[in-house]
Amino acid sequence: MKTKTIICDHPLIEHKIALLRDVNTDTKQFRELIEEISMLMAYEALKDIDTVEKEIVTPLEPVKQRLVKDNSVAVLPILRAGLGMVNGVLALLPTAKVGHIGLYRDHDTLEPKEYYCKLPENITEKTCILLDPMLATGGSACEAISILKEKGCKKIKLMSILGAPVGVEKVEKEHPDVQIYIAHIDRCLNENGYILPGMGDAGNRLFGTK
Repeated sequence: MKTKTIICDHPLIEHKIALLRDVNTDTKQFRELIEEISMLMAYEALKDIDTVEKEIVTPLEPVKQRLVKDNSVAVLPILRAGLGMVNGVLALLPTAKVGHIGLYRDHDTLEPKEYYCKLPENITEKTCILLDPMLATGGSACEAISILKEKGCKKIKLMSILGAPVGVEKVEKEHPDVQIYIAHIDRCLNENGYILPGMGDAGNRLFGTK
C-alpha cells in the first residue's frame, strides 16, 4: 500500500528554514534551528503512535486518559547529519529509545554501504522514526530503510527537512509503505548531488567542519 508524503509547511517551519538556508547563520544557530524544526515536524510525525488508556486521578475525580505506550518509539538518525535532529524529537518524547545507522558512499559504485548499526532492543515492536535532514538522491535513506526492514521493522517513518524531487520519488518507489515527512521539496540536485537551493552541507554546518 502506498502512503502519502506529508509536507510539513507550517509558517513557523518555513520561517526557520529561511534562517537555516542563510549562509550567514553560524554553527550554534544552525544547530538550534535544526532541533527546533525537527521538534515541530515530530509533532506531526508522532500523531499516530501507539497509546494505552489509563485511569488518572485529578484533584476532583478519576478520568480515563490516553498515554503514549512505553518503549513504543525508536529514534534513528542516519550518521552523521541525522544526529542534529535527535534532540528535537526527544524534546517531545524524551522516553524514546535512540539507535544509530552509519552509511558511507562506495567510491567505485557510488552506492551507500553500511559501516555501523546499533538499534534499540525489541526494535521490531517499535515505531521507527528515521532522521536525515537532507533527502538528496534518496540512496542513503532507501538503504537505511532496507536495513531496518531486514531487522524486522514494520512501522517506519522518514523525517527530512529538505529534499529533492528525485530523492523523494526514489523512496516513494522503493519503499511505498514508508511514510515520508518533509518540510520542503526543493528544485533539483546540482552536478555534485547537492540540493538546490538547499542549505549547503548539513553535517558540516551542524558540526563546524569543512
